[in-house]
Amino acid sequence: MDANEKTLTLFATRIRQMILQYKDVKKENSELYAMVDERDARIKQLEAQLTQAQNDYNSLKMAKMIEITDSDLESSKKRLSKLIRDVNKCITLLSEK
Repeated sequence: MDANEKTLTLFATRIRQMILQYKDVKKENSELYAMVDERDARIKQLEAQLTQAQNDYNSLKMAKMIEITDSDLESSKKRLSKLIRDVNKCITLLSEK
């Protein structure tokens, strides 16, 4: 082999190595893109869950406020009824004198 053939053989070998490296890098790149797409989908799913949890929390908070209002209303009605009975007793006692 003369110097030109050796140079061409070396050049061809380097080209094949570069092609193999290119294929490896391309494969790795596609795997990384797949991982990014998977992570993006997971992030969207978690954001949807977070939004749903926030909505559920707000609904529960509102329900709790209504529940407290209802129980307060019940106790207020009972107190008012007791006050009315007390006033009626007082009126009755005053009427007797």
